[in-house]
Amino acid sequence: MRAIGQDGFGGPEVLRVVAAERPEPGISEVLVRVHATGVNPTDLWHRGTGGLLGTTVRLGWDMSGVVQETGLGVTWLQPGDEVFGMPRLPEAAGTYADYVTAPARHLARKPAGLSHVEAAGLGLAGLTAWQALVDTADVRAGQRVLIHAAAGGVGHLAVQIAKARGAYVIGTARAAKHELVRGLGADEVIDYTAVRFEDVAADLDVVVDPIGGEYGPRSLTTLRPGGILVSLASPAEAYLADEARGQGRRAGFLLVQPDHAGLRSLADLVERGQLRVVVDTVLPLEEVAKAHELVATGRSTGKVVLAVSDH
Repeated sequence: MRAIGQDGFGGPEVLRVVAAERPEPGISEVLVRVHATGVNPTDLWHRGTGGLLGTTVRLGWDMSGVVQETGLGVTWLQPGDEVFGMPRLPEAAGTYADYVTAPARHLARKPAGLSHVEAAGLGLAGLTAWQALVDTADVRAGQRVLIHAAAGGVGHLAVQIAKARGAYVIGTARAAKHELVRGLGADEVIDYTAVRFEDVAADLDVVVDPIGGEYGPRSLTTLRPGGILVSLASPAEAYLADEARGQGRRAGFLLVQPDHAGLRSLADLVERGQLRVVVDTVLPLEEVAKAHELVATGRSTGKVVLAVSDH
């Protein structure tokens, strides 16, 4: 089978197509033929540094495809079932390949209304948004929520999830993307290139920040007492917890985890018409380096996806 390997750590140029053996599903696992796989900022970090994987880097965690075989103990999935998910993170999954094995409970059935390309963009980004807004912040109707990078991979899904839970949603985005963000359900959109968001957003219950850096301390100032900042950018953002505590607020860094229940909740929102996946660019597996370059710009709208198989 084809897979993406890399010649050491570095820029997109280290990525290459390699021949690999098709894996076999272990206990409680399934073998999936990958139809599409999403590209995420964490992929770029691992490509360049090894990240959480050290020297054993097999890129890709987002995927959508069709079950080919089931391992011992798997009863709820059968060959032919269409599935999507985010297997194994923070361990290597290797979804940049024709086939991948995954613990069955790291997947869910693909909603019929989503293509494989769309579903491949939902697992990691959708679970990140869900775990930030629902599991961590417990967003409720009437709360005020600010989503940074609201047109991005995580952001555009977070806007919709927060809105589905009845929140008043504010997003930050460039002016050219305001129409899209409003169309996703945002009540207000702030052009961060024209104004400082903290000058126009206040008394917030929740801020979701995938950007990091100076955005963390600035976002804390927009929170009401007891409000929470959920940082997604880097483990280095963990320092914000102490800073927030001193201000009577809360903050934490979230590392997304595989979550069967969360995937099913996302699928339910899709089926109810409350969640859609915006795909910016679709490229063939062989153009993985170009996909990484696009994600690195930080300017893509929604998701960048690699099409692996069309049959």
